[in-house]
Amino acid sequence: MMLIETRAASTAQPNEWLQLPFELRCKNRLRTRLENGEEAGLFLPRGSVLRGGDRLLAQDGRIVGVKAAPEALLEVASPDAIALARVAYHLGNRHVAVELRPGLLRFAKDHVLQEMVQGLGLPVTERHAPFEPESGAYGGHAGHVHGHSADGEGRGARIHDMSARAAGK
Repeated sequence: MMLIETRAASTAQPNEWLQLPFELRCKNRLRTRLENGEEAGLFLPRGSVLRGGDRLLAQDGRIVGVKAAPEALLEVASPDAIALARVAYHLGNRHVAVELRPGLLRFAKDHVLQEMVQGLGLPVTERHAPFEPESGAYGGHAGHVHGHSADGEGRGARIHDMSARAAGK
């Protein structure tokens, strides 16, 4: 099993690739498989959040590139910046991880959140795409993801207590 313990400082071309959804890219300890099928163990510093394009250094010296895996998302698009800001406010108030793009927001698929956004007057489209939510305001971390959602069934990425995470607590 390949052991991966740190981010690579170089921009060297990866020897191997690791594709993970956002929820797993927030884990510091993880047993997984590389794209080539090789088993790998992640042992990253507490508070690490992997992003698509990151490079990791394995104990054997190989460079492993990180890819954001496609996942079930909801997308809200509008030319009305105030309407999008209103949706972003309500999603943030629920600690939802949100990807910001010009004229649109993306977040993990959740029927309760979909109904909330539709109730705010904007259409919601389902997408299957890589998810790169906004990183947190404290220390550049995305915060930890945990299983509570608006419907109590643990669906969708949530961001919570970012200041404690950035402080290493």
